[in-house]
Amino acid sequence: MEIQSAFAAGMQGLQRASTGVTDATLNINQQTQQNRNNAAEAETQRPVAEAEQAENGTLESTAQNAVGQAGAPSVEASLVDLNVQELNAQANVRSIQSADEVLGTIVDIRA
Repeated sequence: MEIQSAFAAGMQGLQRASTGVTDATLNINQQTQQNRNNAAEAETQRPVAEAEQAENGTLESTAQNAVGQAGAPSVEASLVDLNVQELNAQANVRSIQSADEVLGTIVDIRA
């Protein structure tokens, strides 16, 4: 394997990991904001819902009925993805370091 291709592969992997970290962070932020919006909406609807529940005799909670965006990854899934991308970045950095060490050794041998 050429050292240059090892560097290139490491850099491509590091860029993909960086993009994955950005995507996971955006998903976490979006889901957190959606959860806050749902909680605020549930709070504003609580008095009305409690009055309706008292009239109907039902015990359903509006907070339990609050559902996030369809198809959006959960915060937990995004946090797992964030950790996976961090490990991916670390592995690619090690690949770049190894290629650098090999190149340094070759230069030392030829000099």
